[in-house]
Amino acid sequence: MLAFQAGSVFADSKLNGFIDGVIGSPYKSGGTTARGFDCSGFTTYVFDKMGIDLPRTSASQAKAGTKVAKADLIPGDLVFFDTAGGNNGSVSHVGIYIGDGKFAHASSSRGVVTDKLNSSYYEKRYVTSRRVLDSEAFTQFAEEQ
Repeated sequence: MLAFQAGSVFADSKLNGFIDGVIGSPYKSGGTTARGFDCSGFTTYVFDKMGIDLPRTSASQAKAGTKVAKADLIPGDLVFFDTAGGNNGSVSHVGIYIGDGKFAHASSSRGVVTDKLNSSYYEKRYVTSRRVLDSEAFTQFAEEQ
């Protein structure tokens, strides 16, 4: 069940395995472990499994790597949102794109889950995306094995 939830687009990748392992973990403000994550704690945890250091906050992560257009997203890209209510383009939430228009993230109300980028809630709050995996890391972790 968990493997299906995280998305079968790259079901045989190592990245999918790292995400599947924590789907359903609860939300915890400041949390960085499977006992509880906040959004940037979740992304930091997953990327740490790949040996990639990310800044700790979603706003800082939004400056890491290189900018990528929403239309050009590949599994492993970070997606950023303004969920603080201002809709002024500031970043307050981050998730990991998993393919097929979906991303995994630590929701404050539902814990670690997947959602569609084009859902009515997230589509209007989308701010930017960043690619932090280079082509070698993508091949090693995010491509189907």
